[in-house]
Amino acid sequence: MEGYRITMRVGSLLIICCVMVFAVSCTRKEVPLSGRLQVVTTLFPLYDFARTIAGGKADVTMLLPSGVEPHTFEPKPEDMIRISRAGLFVYTSRYMEPWAEKIITGINSRTLRVVNAGEGVTYRPAVSSDDHDHHEEHKEHGDQKGMDPHIWLDFANAAHMVDAILAGFTAADPNNSTIYRKNAEALKVKLAALDVRFRKNLTSCATRALLHGGHYTFGYLAQRYNLEYHALSGISSDSEPSAERMIALVREIKTSGATYLFAEELLSPRLTETLAHEAGVGVLMLHGAHNLSRDDQSRNVSFFDLMERNLAQLRKGLQCRAE
Repeated sequence: MEGYRITMRVGSLLIICCVMVFAVSCTRKEVPLSGRLQVVTTLFPLYDFARTIAGGKADVTMLLPSGVEPHTFEPKPEDMIRISRAGLFVYTSRYMEPWAEKIITGINSRTLRVVNAGEGVTYRPAVSSDDHDHHEEHKEHGDQKGMDPHIWLDFANAAHMVDAILAGFTAADPNNSTIYRKNAEALKVKLAALDVRFRKNLTSCATRALLHGGHYTFGYLAQRYNLEYHALSGISSDSEPSAERMIALVREIKTSGATYLFAEELLSPRLTETLAHEAGVGVLMLHGAHNLSRDDQSRNVSFFDLMERNLAQLRKGLQCRAE
């Protein structure tokens, strides 16, 4: 029944959106007043990569409002209009934005190019061997296959996403392809250097247990740097952990030798703080980089800024020594 209601909501949204798109299509200009390529992205990593590649030659915007948690985001009719007016639309994957492909099929645009930035990436299951009790909860996300959508937290995946976005830029605006390629290559060099910094700083640590009192976000990061990841709940930020899982996480904290439990920015740390108090440890924040707070947005914080912030928190929480 819940699936039926979701389907009906999506269907109604598409009908409303199509009517609104048709209403504005007669006045829509194929070439924007700025004369530049118009790019609409969904999540913050895509936005930050795209604006870096654009280098002032394209106008890049993010569909997700600042401070909004993306797992519960529902696009509005005006969002469809923004996409229909763009020359390039970039989303992560059907696992992260299950609504994106449905909206794309409702747009009748001969000029819109679409980039699935996660296409070709090797996805990891959202359930690790020690979190098997969350299997059914994980399956509720996306297209029911239980894949972890947070691919950008593996920086090799992030470089692959840059390549996919670049391909969209050069196809949509070949006149500026040389600039786009140069900017994308510089971006990939920075990602490679960031990867080296993480690997170097997370090699010698007192504990390798990354204990997270939130939803299943940092699996790719943990896998890449050989950390043992334990999350409280599923990949959806509104998933409810069981009492048994909360007790189990407190037990894991106490037996691991960890001195900190990690919480996630943009989400309430209240439950994490309660569990940390019960286990007698502190709380540190990590950033999933799905989106920015209004404060970070006003300060023009970048993806690299967020990751450097994460590295500092991980080094402190895992008691790491720089190599």
